[in-house]
Amino acid sequence: MVKKLFRFAAAATLLLLLLVVVFLVIPGLGRVDDPGLEPAFDQDAASPAPRGTASLPNPQRTAFFGDLHVHTSFSTDAYIFGVRTLPEDAYIFAKGGTIEHGAGYPIRLSQPLDFLAVTDHAEYLGTARAASPDIPTSRKQLRALLKTGNRFEFTKYWLQSVIALTSKGFGFVGANPEVEASAWSETIAAAERHNDPGFFTAFIGYEWSSLGIHRNVVYGSGEVAARPFSSLDSNQPQNLWRELESQNEAGQSVIAIPHNMNESGGRMYPADAIEELVWTSEEAMLRRRIEPVSEIYQIKGTSETHPKLSPRDPFADFEIVDLPGYRGGKPGAGGAYARDALRTGLEIFAARGWNPYVFGFVGSTDSHNASSPVEENKHHGKLPLLDGSAAIRSGEAILLPRSQTPGGTWGGGGLAGIWAEENTRSSLFSALRRRETFATSGPRIAVRLFGGWGLEARWLEESNPAARAYAAGVPMGADLPPRESNAAPRFLLWALKDPAAAHLDRLQIIKGWVDASGQSFERVYDLAASGGREIDPASGFYPPVGSTVDIAGASYTNTIGSTTLKAYWIDPDFDPAQSAFYYARVLEIPTPRMSTYDAKTLGIDAPEPATIQERAATSAIFYWGP
Repeated sequence: MVKKLFRFAAAATLLLLLLVVVFLVIPGLGRVDDPGLEPAFDQDAASPAPRGTASLPNPQRTAFFGDLHVHTSFSTDAYIFGVRTLPEDAYIFAKGGTIEHGAGYPIRLSQPLDFLAVTDHAEYLGTARAASPDIPTSRKQLRALLKTGNRFEFTKYWLQSVIALTSKGFGFVGANPEVEASAWSETIAAAERHNDPGFFTAFIGYEWSSLGIHRNVVYGSGEVAARPFSSLDSNQPQNLWRELESQNEAGQSVIAIPHNMNESGGRMYPADAIEELVWTSEEAMLRRRIEPVSEIYQIKGTSETHPKLSPRDPFADFEIVDLPGYRGGKPGAGGAYARDALRTGLEIFAARGWNPYVFGFVGSTDSHNASSPVEENKHHGKLPLLDGSAAIRSGEAILLPRSQTPGGTWGGGGLAGIWAEENTRSSLFSALRRRETFATSGPRIAVRLFGGWGLEARWLEESNPAARAYAAGVPMGADLPPRESNAAPRFLLWALKDPAAAHLDRLQIIKGWVDASGQSFERVYDLAASGGREIDPASGFYPPVGSTVDIAGASYTNTIGSTTLKAYWIDPDFDPAQSAFYYARVLEIPTPRMSTYDAKTLGIDAPEPATIQERAATSAIFYWGP
């Protein structure tokens, strides 16, 4: 993010030089006056959410939804850009309580989450907050600036904050071991206060941030390291893996979750040795143990796939923040997207007999606001000064093109879905390790995928198909058992809409495989769709579901789509000699994007894309050829 902000700062400096005279000559021309700001936060009126109802243990497992990537003012970048909330606030918000946004208005989820991990940057943890440096967000409240200032003043504050971070980085005020230890202790204490088995799970965690290859570190219990392992200890991921491996061996159950692979320049999932990383079988298995899942949907763009990597996937162009890396000397996005990484893993396996890229999917937000801004119609952004209001996100408050500001390129974030027996740290963490997880782009779509050699279609009509599927097959994230006779793998999959969100459009399987030459391929199969549509024989896909979106009114109706979709599928192209992976994806009908809701608030035209097809993607089931 720092490199990107540096480009923003340079562009803003040039623009300010050109426009300063205009604003001096014509006072008031750039008034901000954001009508999207809610009434100011009233501390006396705020109250935590009620405890709710405990989830009952379920041997067939329940879908739990949460966020494994949230920052507070203990993160330097969050503090500089206006965040003052603490880990305590993040857990209150996740449980359904009301907290104060950095721009001074109240924020609250429509429905509580089931779990949360606060993952503040380990580098210089809490030091900026403790030092109270002279920065714009300490001189004037952001809310006052948005209500009474002008675009010139706001851009000046924006630019000063960007320069403060880009010039000094996370070590803005220098190291302070005592402050860092205190912040880590409070992070742990807040999680312990809010962890409520059966009702809500509070994970303890932090973020290790190094050169565009960031990881969230999440613990499975209250037994954690004495201090976070940061990129100041080592900026090489393999050293993070070794440190976490030693912690696991010492009884501190812990994993790391890569994120923002799309901004890694191809360095997150390299096919060959890069920098100090030397791929060996031991190193590959270490990575697999420490990093069982990757975060594919979040505020700073999708990392599932890219149109250049998946040109035959009609839904690949989804919330793309286009910072491509390179693979094989050709422009593209290789090494930076999850589906491509799974394919790369198959190729490495075919060539060398081992595979570093066997991982599942989760979503999360990367909010730095002690919150999870996943609701498009109530979006409140990632960082207050960068995208904390409709006027900032739309570019109405700043003297830069919308396409050049973070608020103009960031999206609404995602959620992690976990299939677990109960809502406890141990149960959820075990599911993360076995990869029985899925990612959503925000809605709470529940999707299941099972694979095996003897699954039957009629089970989908029974009251408890999961019990049958567990007994005869394997769930998402697992390996298919040894092949039986000459059978092709069979799959059961089904999805239920988020009760508070849009109906479903279609249900798909994405397959990747490697041929005898060691080259990988992929294909998307449409398996079920709403409205009685039939597959177009020319394209192999169902026709579009249509749209009920009123762009000017920022609204839609659930008069199309289905509440549930289900499918039974036998791979028609199966070759037992070819290793393969299979994952499910389900799409909603089109709905207004958060930028369209902002446009209605501001009385301006909605930018493109004005609609979004929210979705969920499961972890893959793997087949290993001979």
